[in-house]
Formats: sequence, structure tokens, C-alpha cells
Amino acid sequence: MIGYAICGSFCTHRASLDALRAVAEKYDVLPILSYNAASTDTRFGTASALVDAVTSVTGHAPVMTVKDAEPLGPKTPLDALVISPCTGNTLAKLACAITDTPVTMAAKAHLRTDRTLLIALASNDALAANLSNIGSVLVRKNIFFVPMRQDDVVSKPHSLVADFTRVPEALDAAIRGQQLRPLFI
Repeated sequence: MIGYAICGSFCTHRASLDALRAVAEKYDVLPILSYNAASTDTRFGTASALVDAVTSVTGHAPVMTVKDAEPLGPKTPLDALVISPCTGNTLAKLACAITDTPVTMAAKAHLRTDRTLLIALASNDALAANLSNIGSVLVRKNIFFVPMRQDDVVSKPHSLVADFTRVPEALDAAIRGQQLRPLFI
């Protein structure tokens, strides 16, 4: 089973859901939602619509609490965990071993068993305050990134966003222990 975690970065949810559909065509998928993704209505959609969509695509109700995410390690192992989108906030928490959301708990529990974690980053400060966190996480064993690019070099010069169309390909490579290259496209 593949875990598929969704964080804030609401403007990327549509692309992430497309990636989830592609992953779910090949794998059994357990959805995991951050507190913000599970509870925040935005101009990009409602929280209830997101919950309904991930449940419909995967056939599983999403994990939405730290308590429910904790067993996703030794007790209920996943073959791999995808965080798509992974916000800069969640990336910083992963870099600093902070476990206070369902997504960070799932990642911590999952990494305890030396299994694959794939990050599809979407962060407006990736090339600024979060750059050191990218480096910190990138060198860790079993953590891989979906190739990413600057999405608007003029208006958002520090922003990076994953190429969500490459999530399935990046997942297959990560399961084989390979980082897709080039990392920055």
C-alpha cells in the first residue's frame, strides 16, 4: 500500500489529485490529510470536497489525526509514502523532526522502518528560508523529491513547485532507490 499525503498549498490540489488518480491506477493508496487540507475551505475548493475526492479515488477514508497516523510505521507499514503537495512548513518540520500533524506523524512513523518517502514540494520560499531544509532532507536516506521548477520567476522568485505529472514516475524510481534527474527543471 502507498500512503498519499496532502498538505496545504491549495492552489496545487487539483494537480495533486490528478497525480493521486494516476498512482491509484497502479497501487492501493491510503490518503492522509494535514489538518489544514482537511479543514480549510479556500477559493480553490472546500475541505469536504477534498475529503470526498480522495475517498472516491482511493476507496479509503483519509487519515486525518496524529493518533491515526502513528501506526503507519512498524504496526501498519506502507510500501512508500508520497507527500504531494508538501508545503514549505511541512518540509521544515520534516527537516527538524517536528511531529505535530497527521502528515508529519505519518512521515516519522514511516521513516522509522527505512521505507521510501517521496516529496512533491510546493513552496513560495523554497529558494529562500526553506532552501536549507531542502538540502537537509535531500541528503537523508530513503527521501526523494519529485523534479521541481520555479513557477513564476518574476512575481515569486523564491518559489518552487513539483511537476505533479511526474509523481507516478518519481514514485516508481524512488521505490527502486533512485532520484529522478534533473531535480530542478
